Amino acid sequence: MKILTIVLSVVALGLIIFNLTKVNFEAPFKDDSIVAVITIVASLCVILMMTILRVSKRIEQKAKRRN
Repeated sequence: MKILTIVLSVVALGLIIFNLTKVNFEAPFKDDSIVAVITIVASLCVILMMTILRVSKRIEQKAKRRN
């Protein structure tokens, strides 16, 4: 599970970097730029969810060790 979350986070980071090159910063909400902005936001959500999943699994493991 840990490897999967890391791989998904790296792929999302790659998508963010790729889409940053596609954004027209003079008009970020026109044509293809809006698609790039939406993809960047979605990738940031994936990174956040994977971080939450990793932290929750770590908490779960610590709770099992205490019992």
